[in-house]
Parts: sequence; structure tokens; C-alpha cells
Amino acid sequence: MSTTTCQYFPNLYRDSVALMQLSARLGKLPGVATASAQMATRANLEQMAGAGLLDAVPEPRPNDILLVLRGDAAALEGALEQAAALLDEKAASGSSEDTQREPLRSVQMAHDASDGHANLVLISTPGDYAAAEAMKALRLGMNVMLFSDNVSVASEIALKRYAQSRNLLVMGPDCGTAIIDGLPLAFANVVARGDIGVIAASGTGLQQVTCLIDQYGCGITHAIGTGGHDLSEAVGGITMLTALQQLAEDPATRVIVLISKPPAATVADKVLAAARETGKPVVVCFLGANPDTLRAAGVVPANTLEEAAQRATELSTGKPSRQDDGAEALQERAAALAARLKPEQTMLRGLYCGGTFCYEALLMLQDVLPDLRSNTPTGKVARVEDLWNSVGNTILDLGDDDFTRGRPHPMIDPGLRNERIVTEAAVPGIGIILLDFVLGYGAHEDPAGDIVPSIQAAREAAAAAGHEVLFIGHVCGTRNDPQQLDAQRATLVGAGVELAESNAQAIRLCRAVLEAGKASKATDKGAQA
Repeated sequence: MSTTTCQYFPNLYRDSVALMQLSARLGKLPGVATASAQMATRANLEQMAGAGLLDAVPEPRPNDILLVLRGDAAALEGALEQAAALLDEKAASGSSEDTQREPLRSVQMAHDASDGHANLVLISTPGDYAAAEAMKALRLGMNVMLFSDNVSVASEIALKRYAQSRNLLVMGPDCGTAIIDGLPLAFANVVARGDIGVIAASGTGLQQVTCLIDQYGCGITHAIGTGGHDLSEAVGGITMLTALQQLAEDPATRVIVLISKPPAATVADKVLAAARETGKPVVVCFLGANPDTLRAAGVVPANTLEEAAQRATELSTGKPSRQDDGAEALQERAAALAARLKPEQTMLRGLYCGGTFCYEALLMLQDVLPDLRSNTPTGKVARVEDLWNSVGNTILDLGDDDFTRGRPHPMIDPGLRNERIVTEAAVPGIGIILLDFVLGYGAHEDPAGDIVPSIQAAREAAAAAGHEVLFIGHVCGTRNDPQQLDAQRATLVGAGVELAESNAQAIRLCRAVLEAGKASKATDKGAQA
């Protein structure tokens, strides 16, 4: 019988990525159905209660870690012991020099320990406390990467205005990706150094563009995340404008790329005006924006993340960029894949880890799939009525708060997506399952290997029902990432996944397969008539 147990680890702090990784590791133990480790702030406790892990919201203990485990009672005892060992492991793993040094208990102490040379702080405290820590760093003259979320808009504005007046950056709140002077921060990839600077209000968007630039043989000076609210009317694009100014003044940066969903109109005007004033070529990928409007503003428009990387490398090298295999090859590949499906297999399900990848798919498929639904709808796309039971053509962002309350992000723990793959593949009429795989620091150590058993189970279930399901996807990463791009691709191809080189190419392949299936169906009807 399943039971739930809770344990506090008092006066112990770990950032959210470390706690998500701990939760994922414990959740894979035999007999453990669910594991959630979080700092015991009020917001986190409310999230855990909302996810059904707590019967009621206890009094906050923000200096403590709360671990909630659900599963077989005998297994939970061992899981608690392992959790304690893992939490102690990090504290005991420092060098002898580190253990002799006085622990750094504040931003001020860390700044002083660097003799004032440190100029960047990464903050990953709970949101209730993040703004205060960020302001301390700014007052010491340091730039801030604010990984924390749940920071109020008012606090974000105050921090960014203070930073702007001192030519400092506040990346975030909820900034999950950056590469500063070659150093990957949070969820980022190992990319080559070069002359292209990237500014993005999107984490996986930034990862896709920087990884493709690396694959195309170019490199990055800095990749600066702004946080998802920066280009809103309220915030006014403060971080993007400051970053533009800094990259304009950076002699190593020759080309600049901007990435975002379409900003508020007044903010877009300010950003485009600032882009023109840099005196450098600026590629702008505001997903869904009118390219003619961007071109008229004096920048180089890009409709997709892939195209943004292509235009940037062209400007960097002065040579044509690496392109895909072309329309004819795409149609031939699509026709061969469509021939493997039955006429009634006309539906697609997308199961994304990356929110921007999901958004790009919705934009590119909404006109060919008129009944398309999502938990993060845009344009013509309708909102799903039931998150746990897809209907028709559905593309989900499994990294959205809808799915991550009380559980790790799917880039860290793909367990939920693995379960969903088997469920979705069993639905009559499903022909394609669209996937992304994100590599880099912070991500799962082997996302391809982890998903293979689920793909095999889904294939076996489909075969037993007398049909086949196509798995189409792409891997966002580089050859130097810890997971190794080539190895991940080989594993997925070996499992029968149809891989493309970018998210946009994977989406175009899905679209072509669906259209080839419709054409074949129409031809069959005509022949019968």
C-alpha cells in the first residue's frame, strides 16, 4: 500500500536545480512513486500542497529543506537514508583548502573573498528572498543572473532600473540560461568562442541558437538571458536594452542576435531603434512577428530559431550558411514515412521539454492542424481542456508550471514524458509523436538512453494493435556537451526516432508527413471513384 512520508533537513540550503536533481534521483528508486525536495518556503509549500503531496500547508521553515516521498513504506525508509547521504555528499566533497576556509555566508563575504574582482552573481534562492540578495549584489557593483522565479514584477522593475543606471545587467528573474565570456551558466551548452553575441528572453531558444551556431562552425562571445518578463510593457525591455548597449561596445562582438516571443509594441519599437544604433548587424527572431516589419526597422529578420543561427553565421563568415537538405529531399523523406502509416493515422501529439520549442511548433503547425490544442496556446491554437487526456492534435509544454508543480522539470527528470509517450502512442489515430531532447549542464545525464524503453514499449503496443507510430524529433546540444551530441543522436536513431537537425526542421518534417498522408488519401479516394 502506498504511503507518504515527510522529513525536514534543518538549516540546510540547496538551490532549485540541485533539489530537482535530488528529487529525480530519489524518484527512480524501486518502490518510490514520487519524490519532491524543496526549500520549505511558503510558496514552495503551497505548490506541494497544490500538487497533492501535502494534505495542508504547514508553517514555513525557509531555512530547511522539506523532502516528501510517496510509495512503498519499506522503500521510503531506504530512500530517506539515501537522501541524507546525498545531501551530505556535496558538503563533504570540497577540497582541503575549501574546508579550511571560513564558509561564505553572504554576497558581501563572497565579494570580499575575491578581493573585489568578482563582477557576476548567480542567485538561486527562493523567490521571496531573491530580490533582496540581488540588490545587495548590485550595490556592490556586480551583475546579477537571477535564476529564481516567483519574484514580483515590482521588484524586477526596481532591480533593473537600479542596474540600468549603473550599466549593470539583471538577467532574470527566471533566467535559466546564459554564457558569459565562455562560461556556461545554469542550463547552457558547451559552445565555441566566436564573434556572435546573443540576447534572449527564452532559455531553450537561446540554447537552440547557440548550439546551431556552434554546429555551423562559428562561436559566441556572450549569450545573455533577460528573463521572460523583460519585454513586457511593464518592464520595458530594460535588460535587453542594456545588453544591446554592452554588446555594441564590445569589440569582440561583430554580430548580434535577439530572440523572443513578440514584445509589447512600444517595447519592440525601443528595442529595434536601439538595435539600429549599435552600428552592427542585428538578427532579430521575434517568433511570430511580421518579417517585413523587422526588415523595415533596419534589422535582419528570422522566422525560426534555426534561421536566426543561419543568418548570424552568414554575417559572421560572409559565406552562405549550412542549409537543410532542401524541399525535394524533405518531400521524399516525408512520403516514405507517411507510407508507413494507415489512412486513419492523421493526428499528431507533441511532448516538449522546452517551452520555446513548443511555441515554435504551435506557430508552424497551426494552419495545417486547425484543431490544434496546447496548454500554452497562441494564435489559432485552443487551450486543452484536460491536461492529462489529450484530444485530437495536441502539443504540450511539459516544462510549464502546469506539469512541474511539486516535481522536477522534464529536462532533469523525463519520467512524466516517458509515461505520456506510451499513453499517447496507444491512442487510435495517432500517427506522429514530436519530441525534443535538450543537452547541456543541468540537464539529464542521458535523455536519449532514458527514453528508449518507453519508445520500445510504445512501438510494441502499436504493433500489437496492427499499426506503427512515428517518432520525430531533434537534439539541442553540441559535441562537447557532457552528454555528447553524436552519442545521443546515435542512441535515438537506433531506437527508430526520425531525427532532424533543428526544431524547425523536425516540425517541417511532421508537416510534410501529414500533408503527404492527406494527398495519398485523396489519391486513393479518386482511384476508388
